[in-house]
Amino acid sequence: MSKRAKTLRRDGTLAEKALWRHLRARQLAGLKFRRQEPIGRYIVDFVCYERRLIVELDGGQHAESTEDAARDAWLEREGFSVLRVWNNEVLENIEGVLQAIGEACER
Repeated sequence: MSKRAKTLRRDGTLAEKALWRHLRARQLAGLKFRRQEPIGRYIVDFVCYERRLIVELDGGQHAESTEDAARDAWLEREGFSVLRVWNNEVLENIEGVLQAIGEACER
């Protein structure tokens, strides 16, 4: 699992790389985020353990995914909140996405 996570970190999407530039090194409210982090049998895009927040970036293949719903339900049972954001939102409105993540961290 950790080998797969390492590959995903290296080969991240354009949206993942763009968001990571803003989340790394505690740039958002001083909170530490990790990317492509294994949690249980899943690898999540971004997680802030301090706030128990997971941020998942989705492309078109996730539009009606029942797998995503089952995954989110499991993660929520483990005590995490899951925030899903479309890739194009990150690329077109990074400030709005950062604001939404910040607000989710405050909850």
